[in-house]
Amino acid sequence: MTGITFESPDQPDVRALIAELDAYLYAIYPAENVYALDIAALLQPAVLFAVARGSDGAALACGAIVIKPEYGEIKRMYVRPAARGQGLARRLIDALESEATAHGCRCFMLETGPPQREALIAYERLGYRRRGPFGEYADDPMSIFMQKDVGAI
Repeated sequence: MTGITFESPDQPDVRALIAELDAYLYAIYPAENVYALDIAALLQPAVLFAVARGSDGAALACGAIVIKPEYGEIKRMYVRPAARGQGLARRLIDALESEATAHGCRCFMLETGPPQREALIAYERLGYRRRGPFGEYADDPMSIFMQKDVGAI
């Protein structure tokens, strides 16, 4: 069984997980198209950071949401290859959205890219729909922007 908890990203095993994500992103995107948050940014009060851990306590996946006044932005989603196919991405997104909704967030956005086909399929299955650029992002062929709205409580 895998548990998902909100934790600090500033832990050795989580830093290693984020380093794997960075290596993956820089292998498939030009550096100027990697919009990654560093550990200092992930430690900011408006950021919720979740970690999925295996029954042995090993960090298997992570994700964050940056809560802004107008929306929450999904960032730093990553599932280790050996842990894929177990629904961890869905569970992480559900946990992030639920916690952000408790903080008043009703709209979720994200930026990903064409090389991440599996992620695009997963986000679409979770109710995210393509849209134009948002925030400080520019329109770019290496970026795909998505949004999901949730009803008011």
